[in-house]
Amino acid sequence: MKKKHMIILGIVIGILIIGLLVAGNYFYGEGIKRGTDIELHSESETVNAEASETALSIIEEAEEWYATQEPEILEIQSYDDLTLKAGFLKNEESSGKAVILAHGYRGKHDDMDDLVKYYYDQGFDVLMPDARGHGASEGDYIGYGWHDRLDYVKWIDLLIAEYGEEDILLHGNSMGAALVLMTSGEELPSEVKGIIADSSYTTVKEELKHQMKYLYHLPSFPLLDVTSVITKVRAGYYFGEASAVEQVKKNTRPLFLIHGDADELVPTEMAYELYDAAGGEKELWIVPNAGHTKAYTVETEEFQQRLQSFIDKALE
Repeated sequence: MKKKHMIILGIVIGILIIGLLVAGNYFYGEGIKRGTDIELHSESETVNAEASETALSIIEEAEEWYATQEPEILEIQSYDDLTLKAGFLKNEESSGKAVILAHGYRGKHDDMDDLVKYYYDQGFDVLMPDARGHGASEGDYIGYGWHDRLDYVKWIDLLIAEYGEEDILLHGNSMGAALVLMTSGEELPSEVKGIIADSSYTTVKEELKHQMKYLYHLPSFPLLDVTSVITKVRAGYYFGEASAVEQVKKNTRPLFLIHGDADELVPTEMAYELYDAAGGEKELWIVPNAGHTKAYTVETEEFQQRLQSFIDKALE
């Protein structure tokens, strides 16, 4: 009888393991694999404060201006031999200043079009990479900023070596914000003068835990842990190691953190955790009535004023 119970128990355990592996591969395909169209937990239409006519006019003008530009396409080879591409706008009045704009999850470099004109008008050259696994860049998985941080070190080196940039800023939204914060913990050249992160998560594990709760109504354990192991095998990283919090502790550059107090996609609490952990000079702006990456839409003029003040201090 005991042997029979052991056999039944073994079968049940085997079924559970197979089920977890199947589920883990499913969630890998949904959240990590390139090209899967997934609808993340998002915000209701009433989350964001209504933008003013002036704000809408500024953003519309910027997007229309960007549509008339023809960025040069630059390439680098990543440490793991991927060809990564970026759009590059060389300012007609270039003065050795450049900004690298980092887009969000399953986006592309054109998604940053509303900010390009702002930086261009301030005399910056503008580099807009497609993250690995996105846009025109190679890669069959999404790194959530973790492996991408090493790619950004290469983009920085390219701007210095090929274009003589002397003052470089990093500015990212959402996943791009986590990316630039993860980059902040690397050994960066002195030309990098400041970092702007809008709506960053703390770690990939915590953000995916949040998504599983609200999108699938599932507990993170053990599915997220199984998916993390599968991601390590297939993409080379565990969710827990992909940490903006740990990286930002090593930051030495001026840092400007922005987050909406109505963000339902990346909890606002994460901004406070990042701010508390960050090294170097730092500033935190929690934007009232703004959802995920909507600070620029909700408070366009104040956003530009605060950003200009940060840039002026960072480039002193």
